[in-house]
Amino acid sequence: MRISRLLFITALLALLGGFSSVAQAAGAAIKVTSIAQIEVETVGKDGKKIIKLSPVAKAVPGTEVIYTTKFENVINKPVGDIVIDNPVPNASEYKAGSAYGKNCEIMFSVDGGKTFGHAEELKVKDADGKERPALDKDYTNIRWIYKGQLAAGKSGEVGFRAAIK
Repeated sequence: MRISRLLFITALLALLGGFSSVAQAAGAAIKVTSIAQIEVETVGKDGKKIIKLSPVAKAVPGTEVIYTTKFENVINKPVGDIVIDNPVPNASEYKAGSAYGKNCEIMFSVDGGKTFGHAEELKVKDADGKERPALDKDYTNIRWIYKGQLAAGKSGEVGFRAAIK
């Protein structure tokens, strides 16, 4: 019987510098690190523009924040059933098509993470109480389900972008 390992990762704007933790379940250990960053444009010595990622020190409305969660198998055997949940921070809006994660199924929630589905399956009620397809701005949480086993010593990365309202 396989025991699900559900890792809740909170990449909230209040944790702008990131955080690190180790989650353990059924003898398995996954090290998890999350960080919020922004793109900063600089000019190199050759005059070319360079875009670098920098930890968020201050975010004002309109700022696009990149939330990244890295996960690593820190034991000497493969680990499966890895699920990562990240909320879309309050006062921000998920940027369409920005969620990524190699070898992951990506799902979304519009009810604070109570239920998840694929983007095209989600419905919400509008101001009139009529059901409509969910829009990117309606997403409250994102879930990545890692497919297969993460080998000993290997790591992965998932992430998304959101704009501060």
